[in-house]
Amino acid sequence: MAKLNKSEMFRSIDENKETITGVSDKIWDYAETAFEEFRSAELIEGVMRDHGFDVESGTGGIETAFCATFGSGAPTIGILAEYDALSGLSQEAGSAARREAVPGGNGHGCGHNLFAGASIGAAIAVKEYMESNNPCGTVKLFGCPGEEGGSGKAFMARAGVFGRLDAAFAWHPMSVNAILDMSLLANYQVLYKFKGTASHAAAAPEKGRSALDAVELMNVGVNFLREHVIQEARIHYAITNAGGFSPNVVQPYAEVLYLMRAPRTPQVEEIYRRVNKIARGAALMTETDLEIQFVKACANVVPNKTLSRVLHENLTAQEMPSYTEEERAFAAEIAKTVPGSVSSDIGRYLGSHPADMKRCLESLEGKPLCDIALPFYLDDPEHIMAGSSDVGDVSWIAPTAQVVTACCVLGTPEHSWQMVSQGRTSIGHKGMILASKTMAGGVVDTLESPEIIKSAKAELANRLGGEVYRSAIPADVMPRAISKL
Repeated sequence: MAKLNKSEMFRSIDENKETITGVSDKIWDYAETAFEEFRSAELIEGVMRDHGFDVESGTGGIETAFCATFGSGAPTIGILAEYDALSGLSQEAGSAARREAVPGGNGHGCGHNLFAGASIGAAIAVKEYMESNNPCGTVKLFGCPGEEGGSGKAFMARAGVFGRLDAAFAWHPMSVNAILDMSLLANYQVLYKFKGTASHAAAAPEKGRSALDAVELMNVGVNFLREHVIQEARIHYAITNAGGFSPNVVQPYAEVLYLMRAPRTPQVEEIYRRVNKIARGAALMTETDLEIQFVKACANVVPNKTLSRVLHENLTAQEMPSYTEEERAFAAEIAKTVPGSVSSDIGRYLGSHPADMKRCLESLEGKPLCDIALPFYLDDPEHIMAGSSDVGDVSWIAPTAQVVTACCVLGTPEHSWQMVSQGRTSIGHKGMILASKTMAGGVVDTLESPEIIKSAKAELANRLGGEVYRSAIPADVMPRAISKL
């Protein structure tokens, strides 16, 4: 068999496009939320077995997690795949108007169907390269469930799943083509459950103790706390149980789910302890009982410039997607509905480089879709993006890098119906294929060059400064589906 070079490997991804997009679209159709992605996981596992991978189901003790392996020996390179959806974001594909496909249903508002497709395509392409060129090493595709509200990778990391990795690659659908060379916030998700006493709200209010009052007082207290936490911190909440629909009944039960974020886990821990005090205070004020349930946590992302450079070289080696008149027309209609802007999307990556930002904005003027690759800077200081990702837990264990590609219109917010709509279109597919090629190239370069791994590991050790990974999730906390909170 003739040896396969990287260019030929990239062409094999184009040849497998139908398989990759087919899997992505089916996962879009399934739209399964955290830790209930049974059909999605089964589908991907079957595809990987069909392509000659050894597949372990239930990795890390999570039913919808898996690990597909090819090769043997060192180095061991991981490719991460996500496939969970968001609740309440059902949307018709390819529509520029808000139209639910399933009333009250779920939707891939963060593009994890595309995430899965590109990672599958990269793993299959790397396997073909390895079969042709026989490099020493192992490639593993990790099926990582429950990123949204579940931090599946964090539970997998706690179980030691990523302990033998020498490097890891991931990506995410976005509106631009760039390297995600920045940190993301650590977080805790915690459920506060108040129990009071029901009573007739008019005839005997003195006999009632309102759990809903406790939730509202807690929320007021946390609102005041926001003035007294670090600038980078974020605290969000959702009232998941308001106690019923009868205003003439003193609500005996109420629940609120909190998500607390900060640049580092110890900072989140401090906020968590203060929020707990507020919750206990609310329970005292209302004479209700309080139960605090820790749901999940994830670490901050530790970027790695060594691997980021490798990904950037592979990203810029690709031809950027071109778009048909029909795609541009659809994108223009979607663009009318999005609240974001081109400058805000570009500013995430180039905000500290005004000259390059100006040049890129000029290049994209009048275009709803990004058709360029943004610059990458080896000497840039660390930037923090205000979101979170359980990729962070992997990045503390092994050098990790991420790429983002344009799968949606510039200005599209993540976790929106517009993102769902575009995730099952040719626009999303084109970004997915670009990501697949970029990651495949990065894995091959890493397999073929021991110096890359050596440098990446030295960089990680330097960034951690002697710290070691410790899961913030208590040992007795298990992954929980959103529907079972």
